[in-house]
Parts: sequence; C-alpha cells; structure tokens
Amino acid sequence: MRTLIIAEAGVNHNGDLTLARQLIDAAAEAGADLVKFQTFNADRLVTTSANKAEYQAQATDPVETQHAMLRRLELSRDMHESLIAHCKNRGIKFFSTGFDPESIDLLAGLGVDCFKVPSGEITNLPYLRHVGRYGKPVILSTGMATLAEIEAALAVLEQAGVSRDRVTVLHCHTEYPTAMVDVNLRAMRTISETFHVAVGYSDHTLGIEVPIAAVALGATVIEKHFTLDRTLPGPDHKASLEPHELKAMVAAIRNIEQALGDGIKRVSPSEVKNKAMARKSLVAACDIRTGEIFSDANLTVKRPGTGLSPMRWDDVVGRKAPHDFAPDELIEL
Repeated sequence: MRTLIIAEAGVNHNGDLTLARQLIDAAAEAGADLVKFQTFNADRLVTTSANKAEYQAQATDPVETQHAMLRRLELSRDMHESLIAHCKNRGIKFFSTGFDPESIDLLAGLGVDCFKVPSGEITNLPYLRHVGRYGKPVILSTGMATLAEIEAALAVLEQAGVSRDRVTVLHCHTEYPTAMVDVNLRAMRTISETFHVAVGYSDHTLGIEVPIAAVALGATVIEKHFTLDRTLPGPDHKASLEPHELKAMVAAIRNIEQALGDGIKRVSPSEVKNKAMARKSLVAACDIRTGEIFSDANLTVKRPGTGLSPMRWDDVVGRKAPHDFAPDELIEL
C-alpha cells in the first residue's frame, strides 16, 4: 500500500508568496504527494491577548502576541489561488488545514477534496460538525488527545455525515520538537485497534527515522514539517526538515513500502538460485560399500543442497547402500 506523504509547509512561508512557491517546488522535487499549508484568519482563531506556545515564543519575538504573529502568517484567497495554480504546474497536490468554519468553506470552494482537522480543533464541536457536513474524507490529528476525546470527535464527524471509513486518524505529539521518549508510536496501533480506522502519523521529531518507523508499523499517512532553511525566522522552522532531508525521508518511506511486501512467506525468484549453495545434502562421511547399512557413523551433512535433504535423515538410516559411495559423495537411494 502506498503511503500518502504530506509535506507540511504550514506557516513556514512567513507570509511571503515567493517563499511559499519555493516550498511547493521543494516538496515536488522531494517526491511528496501533497504540500500542505494552513488556512486561518487571526481574528477568528485567537484572542488578541492570547500568549504564544513556549516553542513559538522561543523562536519569535516573545513580546509579540500570538494574534499578531498569526496575522503576519495569513494567506488570502488570492494567495491560495496562486499557490494552487503553482502546485498544478509542479505536479503536486495542494492541501491545507482550515482552522475555522469559514476557512473550511474557503477550501471547499477552492476544490480541496479532503479536510485536515488539526490537533487543536479535536474538541471543537461546532467546527467538527461543520467539517462533517461536507461528507468529504477527513484526516484527524490527535495531539494532546485522549482515546475518549478521539472517540467523541469521531462520533461528531459520523453524526454530521462522514462515515468512519473515510476518516484517517493521525497519532501526533504537539511539542516542537518532540523528544523521542514522548513519541509513543505504539499508540498509533492502539488507535487503529480501538476505533477500526485507518491511521497515520504527524511527526514533530527532529530527523526522519520516526516517520519511517511509523510506516513500518502501519501508517497510511505521514505528515512532516519542512522548510527551506531551519535558520529562518518563524515559529516552526527549527523543528522542520530541510529539502534534502525531506527528499531522503520520502525515498526511505518508498523503500520501506516495497520491503513490507504482502506478508506471504514464500521463496522469492531472486533467492531460488541460492538454495543449492546455502543448503546441505546427505553425503557419505567415509567410504561406503554396496549393501552396507547407512548409519549415523557413515553419513554426514554438507553443502551443496543438490541431493537428498537432511530432513530425510531418518528415512535413509537403516537402508542398504545401492552402490559404492566415496567420501563426500551425495547419497542416492
């Protein structure tokens, strides 16, 4: 199964349309399936006095309010249209997280065919209902959420019009960056087994090994922040991959998909040729004369595996030799 890889540009465009286009270019060149931005209006998203998250304050002006920061990072409708057009030119699909009902409506009007519910909105009942009424596929992030909160969100989406088989639930941890000890990848399996939904992983760790491991554990969607340069100013750059790292992650995930296979244990065509060299056969341990009884003393097991299988040892012991055998000669019956 092919993993859907979402290159999360997020707000790493810093409000600059040129930088946003360059992010699209980098995601396309890395081989990601989607490049995702964030659609919001600061006035609808946050109060004017709200503080920043700790990681945001460390990466930006600590005196600046969250509202002021987000105001600088808004994307207008015209900017959305420009980015969608650029995505089409680069052969990568545009995607965005809408943070409020009006933003969801904007994205729907622009032709976005799937909605991403961010971790912060998983307890937002009216928002979830609004998303659900469209009946489109939903990707639901679960950072900071309990199983009970995930269950409640799924119930709201279902009641509003999204069947559970159209929801993919992403395990997520919202600290930027996430420490390895906090990742708890096995929780992704718990979500799958508890709610019988497709699962994925939204990653905020440094590096690429955790999303690769998530694919090996069954993730069908991987979301990962990226930037053109981790030293750029802004809240999310520090915990993001640079283009060469994003490309390496995509390549590694595609390799893991092939390596996972179909789960059927079989001899592959490429290893058939190795059986004769690696396996063993029953051979004479010493000179054996015609009519002599095969025994533990005059039989042994050696390569190559072109003769009788050693698994037939008990069938051969006690029989008479049909002709003379020299030492190391393959046993025949």
